Amino acid sequence: MSGISDPQPAGTSHTLDETDVIYVGYRRRGRAIVEKQSDQEQLTPERSLEVANHSPSGFSWGYAGSGPAQLALALLLDYTDDEDVALKEYMEFKTKVVSQLECTEPDGCWRLTGREIDAALRETVDEPVAPSVN
Repeated sequence: MSGISDPQPAGTSHTLDETDVIYVGYRRRGRAIVEKQSDQEQLTPERSLEVANHSPSGFSWGYAGSGPAQLALALLLDYTDDEDVALKEYMEFKTKVVSQLECTEPDGCWRLTGREIDAALRETVDEPVAPSVN
């Protein structure tokens, strides 16, 4: 789990429902895989590598290194669809969220919701960030 337990304050429009974004990470044959469940597609590092190249070998999580930095940037780019926000916030997001992700679920994966990403971003920017989900 992500370790983020800050509930979304009343009055914000983005709520956890069938349209909420859910990212799931796990390892298969030693390779880190991150999927965006709402779109049933795999998140890849390509877009984030064009913005900042931390880990051309791919994503990682659970510590504060280059793989988690690439994942933090990729998650924020995908979720916010705003390069400026992603660049400004991803290192702190890596420290607060991605470095804390663990594959402790019964199915051996972690889950991170859009609601949890919003909560983490609010801690740093004091305003909700609209997701890229329409």
